[in-house]
Amino acid sequence: MFDLKNAFIVSPSAIADHQLFFIVVGAVCYCLMLAYYKAESRKLKHIPSTESNVPLFSYLGALKFLLDSRKVVNAGLKKWPNTMFKIPDLLEWVVVTPEPSVIDEIRKAPENSLSSADAFDEALQTEYTLGAQFTKNPYHAPIIRAKLTRALPQLMPEIHEEVVDAFNEFIPLTSDWSSVKALDTFMNVICRVSNRIFVGRPLCRDPEFVALNVQYTKDVAVAGTLLRLVPTFLRPLANKLVSNVPKRMREGLKQLAPLFAARRKQREASKYHDEQPLDILTWMLDEAKGEEATDWYLTARILAVNFAAIHTSSMTFTHAFYYLAAFPEYMKPLREEVEDIVQREGWTKAGIDQMHKIDSFIKESQRLHPLTIVAMKRIAVNDHTFSDGTTVPRGTTIGIALDSVHLNEKIYPDALRFDPFRFVKLKEQDITGRRFDLVTTGVDSLGFGHGRHSCPGRYFAACELKLMLAHVVMNYDVKLENEGVRPKDMWLMVSCVPNPDAKVLFRKRVL
Repeated sequence: MFDLKNAFIVSPSAIADHQLFFIVVGAVCYCLMLAYYKAESRKLKHIPSTESNVPLFSYLGALKFLLDSRKVVNAGLKKWPNTMFKIPDLLEWVVVTPEPSVIDEIRKAPENSLSSADAFDEALQTEYTLGAQFTKNPYHAPIIRAKLTRALPQLMPEIHEEVVDAFNEFIPLTSDWSSVKALDTFMNVICRVSNRIFVGRPLCRDPEFVALNVQYTKDVAVAGTLLRLVPTFLRPLANKLVSNVPKRMREGLKQLAPLFAARRKQREASKYHDEQPLDILTWMLDEAKGEEATDWYLTARILAVNFAAIHTSSMTFTHAFYYLAAFPEYMKPLREEVEDIVQREGWTKAGIDQMHKIDSFIKESQRLHPLTIVAMKRIAVNDHTFSDGTTVPRGTTIGIALDSVHLNEKIYPDALRFDPFRFVKLKEQDITGRRFDLVTTGVDSLGFGHGRHSCPGRYFAACELKLMLAHVVMNYDVKLENEGVRPKDMWLMVSCVPNPDAKVLFRKRVL
């Protein structure tokens, strides 16, 4: 998703310029963290801890969580498989649960009890990154959930065309093996494909616009992470020193303002709504009111939607692709499925929906390599007592220990093994026929969340990801530079990041 090796590097000149600031901030942060952990430990002393409750040692535990959260969470699951436990994050304790009954309680809890928006705002520091309005007035969500999803059959020709053109640009079909850095390349492909549906041509193919959105995605992730390390009252100052997001906003406004002006002129000249382009921007112009309809806020919304699409889809696709490159024997069954369906249905929504092996391949990878190890995060708006009797005080962050579900042997036998067609076999036993689809959420499948706060764009994302994987298997041979060895994931806080440095080899498919 972003260059982890350089994500936290500050230039020597920057350090020199702000040396006193960093010393003062460091000292203040240290004192505040010790005081905070001491206070929070008292509030949550009834919940067992993976690390010591003593402030200094709990902070050392937080560093362990920062560097390998999966190991820390799974150590807690091993010790407390049937009860809530807490983990020290850098500025708070996070309470996690493995209990299926609690998963359903969290899903059903109203926003004024357990807040998903508050947890999202804290995780990404939206006030400084995506903009506070992104969660306070999420008018984009029903657009994506309803209008975009309903329009997918009509949009499939455009999505497919952009997939083909983007791959041809970033990974040309050649007879010889060519090496590419997987994650960076797929971010560019997904940016182009997504923006074909967000803002349309020709802007979606503009190299500067693509580069801007990819860089914005990286900058939001870095700024959100760094600002979470700073006490609340220091974040406005820290934001000015560490964040490149305001700069990206200015660049975005410069690139998008002419498009906004052209669209408004087109709308004034057109008598009928169906003459408008079928894309996210059209729907946003329909829905945006007041200041949200101004160029600045529309730019913020377009960039924020790009962040959501590029960040999640590029990591999900790269995780899956590493399996394909590591185990090319899966190419044959995938190709046979795609060839048969395309011959009958073409590159249509109906055809993509029938690609069950492609669907299962991505879902199985998502099960083993989730975007986060703590799912369905919420912040308690008030003191909250769960059905098992556990009370969490106001302000507590709570979430699901994802591996308690996705690696549960009772749910998924031989759970640690990558079985690419696991969900095809489960689907054959499923009466409803849709329970094991990539887009279907449940207490046993939390890759896209669950309930009313599940990812609103997952239907579009699934189409995009399946089209990309189908295109790869139909047109390329692939392998890793280190054949048979899947690149090791990298963990940053709760995020599972596909190895950002791994290179893969492509060549034109040999028939």
